[in-house]
Amino acid sequence: MIRSNFSRGLSTVAGRTSDAEAVLQVTVFATFRVGGPQVRFAALANHLGRSFRHIIVAMDNQFDCKSLLDPSLDITFRSFDIDKAKIFANLRMFRKFLGGIKPDVLVTHNWGSIEWALANWPGLVRHIHIEDGFGPEEAARQLPRRALARRALLGRSQVVVASHKLEQIATGIWKLDPHIVHFVPNGIDCERFAAGAEPIVPAGAPTIGTVAALRREKNLPRLIEAFRTLRENMPCRLVIAGDGPERSILEEQVERLGLGEDVIFLGHRTDTERVYASLSIYVLSSDTEQMPLSVIEAMAAGLPVVSTDVGDVREMVSAGNREFIRGDDAETLALNLGTLLESRQAEHIGAHNQIKAREDFSQVKMFSAYEALLRGAVI
Repeated sequence: MIRSNFSRGLSTVAGRTSDAEAVLQVTVFATFRVGGPQVRFAALANHLGRSFRHIIVAMDNQFDCKSLLDPSLDITFRSFDIDKAKIFANLRMFRKFLGGIKPDVLVTHNWGSIEWALANWPGLVRHIHIEDGFGPEEAARQLPRRALARRALLGRSQVVVASHKLEQIATGIWKLDPHIVHFVPNGIDCERFAAGAEPIVPAGAPTIGTVAALRREKNLPRLIEAFRTLRENMPCRLVIAGDGPERSILEEQVERLGLGEDVIFLGHRTDTERVYASLSIYVLSSDTEQMPLSVIEAMAAGLPVVSTDVGDVREMVSAGNREFIRGDDAETLALNLGTLLESRQAEHIGAHNQIKAREDFSQVKMFSAYEALLRGAVI
C-alpha cells in the first residue's frame, strides 16, 4: 500500500505488513516530481514489487511522480521540515531517522540529496549514490567545492553513473576509486515505443518535437529560436511535451515571435509513446545531459535525433545520426533539422536508432544491475 505521511515522526514505518525478508530501502531525491531519475525509479520499483519496501524522501516535499508507482507496492512518502539555514539541525534529523529505522540501504540522487550522504557518514547504513547529471550551475564545469565534497562523502559508498562522461568525472575529477564507480546505462521498455501508437497530433506539416521537464538547463528557448529559423524556410510544426517552471516564459517567447499557430504545448504526458508517434525528428536542446531517457525513447520509436553535443548523446545514437549531434547554438540546430527534413536519410537513420536502442538500452539489463547493487552484490 502506498502511503503519504507528513507527521514528522519515526512511526512512519511501524506496523508494516510486508514480508520480513523484504529489503527496506530509503531513497532520497531533491524532488519527486516527474523527471528522468524519478521515472527510472518508478519502473524499477514496479519491477521489484513487494520484495522491497520503500521510504521515499523528497527534499522539497513534492511527490508528483507517485502516480507512476504500482498502488500495491509497500511505499511511504516521508516529509521533513527542512530549514536550509540550519544545516546541522537537518543533518541530526536525517541521521536520527536513519538510526531509528535502520534501512538495509540508503539511495541518494545527485547533488540535491548530498546532505543525506553527509548525515550517513562514515557509514551508518549501506549507501548507494546515483549520479545522473548536473544543474545549470555545473553545466560548463565542475564546482571545486562540490567536487571535493563528493570525493570526501562518497569514498565509502557505491556510486552509480548513467554515462561514460560521468564515469570519467567521478574517477578523474572526484578522484573516486574506479572499483566503487559503476556505469549502468539507462534502459526502457523499447517495445512500448515501437508498437505503432496513435499520434497525439493530427497529421500535417513535418513535426519536430521534444519531451522534457521545462527547466532552465533544458534550454528550450534555444529550440524555439531554432524552430523560428527553420519555419522561415519550410512549413513545419513544433511539439513540446512536458511541464515545469519555465513554461510561461516559453509561451511568451512563442507569442512574441509570432509562432503560436505552429507550436503546440502538450503539458505533462504519461502517454509519451503517442508524442513520439507524432514526430518526424526528435530534438534535444539542453545545456547539460548525460544519458537522457527521452533520447532512448525517441530512438526506440524509430526517430532520428538532432541534439546539442552533450553527455553521451553522440555515442548513444547510431553511426549515421552522429553528424547531427553537434554544436550548442540555435543556428546549428536549425541547420541540422533542415538538412534532415529535406533529405531522404531520416527514415533510414531512425530505423538504425531503433535497432541500437534495443541492443544497448535494455530495461531488463538495467533492472538486473540495479537489483544486484541494491541487494549488496558487487557488479
